[in-house]
Amino acid sequence: MALVTKRSKEELGRLWVEYKQGHDVAIRNILAEEYLPIVKYVSDRMVERLPHNVQVEDLCSSGMFGLLDAIDKFDMSRGVKFETYCVGRIRGSILDDLRNMDWVPRLTRSRNNKLEAAYVKLERELGRAPTDVEVAREMKISIEELDVLHREVSGATMVPAHHRTLEKEQEPLGVDVMEDMRVEGPLSDSSKRDFLEFCHRKLSTKERNILSLYYYDDLTLKEIGRILGLSESRVCQLHAKLVTRLRAYLARSQGEPG
Repeated sequence: MALVTKRSKEELGRLWVEYKQGHDVAIRNILAEEYLPIVKYVSDRMVERLPHNVQVEDLCSSGMFGLLDAIDKFDMSRGVKFETYCVGRIRGSILDDLRNMDWVPRLTRSRNNKLEAAYVKLERELGRAPTDVEVAREMKISIEELDVLHREVSGATMVPAHHRTLEKEQEPLGVDVMEDMRVEGPLSDSSKRDFLEFCHRKLSTKERNILSLYYYDDLTLKEIGRILGLSESRVCQLHAKLVTRLRAYLARSQGEPG
């Protein structure tokens, strides 16, 4: 199991006490350097889910702000390990920056909108999920071009999946990760119900497994492929279609009168 810090537990404890007593910037910087591997680990995991124009160095820069904020706000008296506490802050800081920057190319965003519109139109007309052939015909493109389009827009789509409560789980880095209950979830109650209905009524067992392993268990597409006995490219293709279908389903259900 990888070690997060180079200093002993006793040394770190003394640094934390000194920082909380005097808020010395020099000590804060030492603590930040010690926990920097967590920023790199979180950034490496997140960049795998984003388009290729997003660089891991940019995520690390954003994550550092989250780490510094976590150091300032960490309450030693609560009995929670700092490694547990800071992961959520680092991820939140990175996500905030991604929301504030236009990290999806304009052409990709336009193609994504057209693909979703095709799914919405066909599902409304057919009363079911359209096939690849039907979607390709609606968009006047070939099946091969549709596969390329699915892959292109997959990374550009952030599905608002509501994570389950993590009781306590070990990350490969050796960090205990727990959900920060103070962070408000991205979905409204009605959207959560729509999402659950989509999963139960519209998806196969394999598709539900992909969503669960990707968004709830935080596995990469390669790791999911090993579990399900599929190639990484096949999992990527299936995930891309799921993302588009889900967004189209939510758009259609929220556009209909309740």
